[in-house]
Amino acid sequence: MTWTIKYEQQVAKNLKKIDPENRKRIKKFIEERLINSINPKERGESLKGNLNEYWRWRLGDYRIIGEINENEILIVILKIGHRRNIYSS
Repeated sequence: MTWTIKYEQQVAKNLKKIDPENRKRIKKFIEERLINSINPKERGESLKGNLNEYWRWRLGDYRIIGEINENEILIVILKIGHRRNIYSS
């Protein structure tokens, strides 16, 4: 099964702030692990509280926050950033 990835506009700005080596690692994870995953939930973890409809995937000190739509086989990437400030704002 191949998932479709959709990026929110803010994600491009988030990625520009990340050093090139980690940016490459994040893109590789999305392209190889999420797109081709049978169940992307197995690779991530559900957020808690009022964000419980969203998922997060860990890559070292960086996090990918997204929403999974199983009916459309779609993952919407909402935010990418360092773990210390990804959950604020």
